[in-house]
Amino acid sequence: MPTSSGAQARPARALGTVDAVAIGAGAMLGAGVFSVFAPAVVGAGAWLPVAILVAGAVAYCNAISSARLAARHPQSGGAYVYGRERLGELWGYLAGWSFVVGKTASCAAMAMTFAAYTLPGWEKPVAVAAVAALTALNYRGVRRSTFVVKILLTAVLAVLLAVLVAMGASGRLGAVLEVDGLGPWPGSFGLLGAAGMIFFAFAGYARVATLGGEVRDPATTIPRAITLSLGGVLVLYLAVGTGVLIVLGRERLSESTAPLVDAVRVAGFPGLVPLVVAGAALASLGALLSLVLGVSRTTAAMAADGHLPRCLGAVHTRYGVPHRAEVAVGAVVVALVLLTDLRGAIAFSAFGVLVYYAITNASALRLGPHENRPPLLVPVSGLVGCVILACSLPLPVGATGLAVLAAGAGLWWLRDQRR
Repeated sequence: MPTSSGAQARPARALGTVDAVAIGAGAMLGAGVFSVFAPAVVGAGAWLPVAILVAGAVAYCNAISSARLAARHPQSGGAYVYGRERLGELWGYLAGWSFVVGKTASCAAMAMTFAAYTLPGWEKPVAVAAVAALTALNYRGVRRSTFVVKILLTAVLAVLLAVLVAMGASGRLGAVLEVDGLGPWPGSFGLLGAAGMIFFAFAGYARVATLGGEVRDPATTIPRAITLSLGGVLVLYLAVGTGVLIVLGRERLSESTAPLVDAVRVAGFPGLVPLVVAGAALASLGALLSLVLGVSRTTAAMAADGHLPRCLGAVHTRYGVPHRAEVAVGAVVVALVLLTDLRGAIAFSAFGVLVYYAITNASALRLGPHENRPPLLVPVSGLVGCVILACSLPLPVGATGLAVLAAGAGLWWLRDQRR
């Protein structure tokens, strides 16, 4: 099916498998691994590792569907383009709307994670200052190069490895069977709601799927990079999540605002606290920088199409960035930081991103046999999984998310009527 985009300049195919894996892993290893296990354990209890596996399985299906669609529709925009081209303009719009809403909440979660680790007790002002600073950097056209991604990834992996070694040396991991086995069954909503929250930590995987024009031999490299990066991150999340669950226990983990800091303290290695704080700060700020960049670009694209106020699509004559969209996104993120808490931001972000990928999988179902479509089980499992996880999130989050989606659909309808 032809797309509505015109010819685009093709970037050099300079990235190999290692580069693509680093980009994918770097996009996933952000603030999520430092923050998501605390709210997730409230619903999953000792079944937290199972929730991680469920979230990883849904993420894998979404990544494969995204990769096949990205190969067919190489222009930027993700499911905003896929939904429009495969399902109709309304679905593309709702995908873009969900992305902007969900990822804006992600920005707030990243900022609050940074603040919770670096200056406990001053979370709100520190988070606001971080958002303001990175918005200013993006305003001037700052980018994260592949080299910077690899540096950040190496630093975060080193910190997580140190945390795992500390937890292992504590001797508490040997008591794994004393965590009530798997504990009482948390209920389907408890387990799947926790998986929905953990999905927040995986959400950067789709970055690999958009690299079709930048990697060598994309037909082979992209699927391999998705499998390696997502598989490696899943193993790491299982190790860290299970470790903090055992070391801290369910109750203390559920109340922690900086779980990895608390874990190394309880493990008897308080000297590692500054290292963990530095790793959390790097991961959170690196992810926040990329997120503000991505959300503002999608906002500008939707504004250029008339789905949002057209003034947001303006590009700065000197810096070449959609500066009004940058400022608008930064302002909304600051408002969320001031009005919500970390758990609420994670859950709401997960809802928006799950809706986005539900539309991605539905779009993948419309690929024809000559378009390298994925096996039918993949988009069907991804679509069903996204819907179930979104519906299993806490009821206030789901109700608010549906209200925001309805508001977005109402805006689209009003614009359509005016046309």
